[in-house]
Amino acid sequence: MLLDTASLYYRAFYGVPDTVTAPDGTPVNAVRGLLDMIARLVRAREPARLVACMDEDWRPAFRVEAVPSYKAHRVAQGNDEQTPDKLVPQVPIINDVLAATGLAVAGAKGYEADDVIATLATGAGQPVDVITGDRDLFQLVDDEHEVRIVYTVRGLNNLDIIDEQAVAARYKIPGRAYADFAVLRGDPSDGLPGVPGVGEKTAATLISKFGTLAGLLEALDAGHGGFPTGARNKLAAARDYLAVAPAVVRTATDVPLPTLAGDLPLTLADPDRLTELGERWGLGSSLSRFVAAVTGQ
Repeated sequence: MLLDTASLYYRAFYGVPDTVTAPDGTPVNAVRGLLDMIARLVRAREPARLVACMDEDWRPAFRVEAVPSYKAHRVAQGNDEQTPDKLVPQVPIINDVLAATGLAVAGAKGYEADDVIATLATGAGQPVDVITGDRDLFQLVDDEHEVRIVYTVRGLNNLDIIDEQAVAARYKIPGRAYADFAVLRGDPSDGLPGVPGVGEKTAATLISKFGTLAGLLEALDAGHGGFPTGARNKLAAARDYLAVAPAVVRTATDVPLPTLAGDLPLTLADPDRLTELGERWGLGSSLSRFVAAVTGQ
């Protein structure tokens, strides 16, 4: 089980009232919500291994170089990401708690959590559940290697299991073609423009017709037919974008990572420190449930 950790703690932040605070008044709704989420996922899905994947760089240089608008609308001061004020102090607490438990945490300088997840998923050699609320990771589904997305957009009580069949049913494209489809369609939430004038339906038609973005571009350059009305000119005008956008959309699968254990049940790394953090931040039953779940109690 690979956790898109930031996706989960953002969901917890917005799903748990910010009136949930530590004894000193610091909000801990995201902290407690994340711990409860992980505990419930581990109890329900019983993974053999668990890794919390982190963003070491939320807007990597190689993606910005390719498409400068990538996440540009979410930049705060410097190159920091805009983060809700009440979430900012909670991220270090989450990091401290995870470190004290000894849970495997993975991140790499210059890469997003998506890249870390992709690298671990493609090299796992065993079935993988990726827990995320980010549809970008639909590109990782692979029925042959048993990689699927556990999609949290409707909450933990109503999880969507995304495999190749689910991708095909949602978007009318081949099950492993989500990344190519996303290049054409674009994604305003990430500042990815897509091909002007090519919406979701046309993108799906194109990918279904030509199979892959590479196949589409080969047909375009060769002057082949089969393009929807007007699409050929739109694609030709966007040729420069189509040359660079795949590097932004596709997850890296070669992130340099140390060997990670992540085996469950977990032996706590620093029980005394964990007790101290629990008392300082008022994590109470959320921490207890989390510890019980990951240690197999």
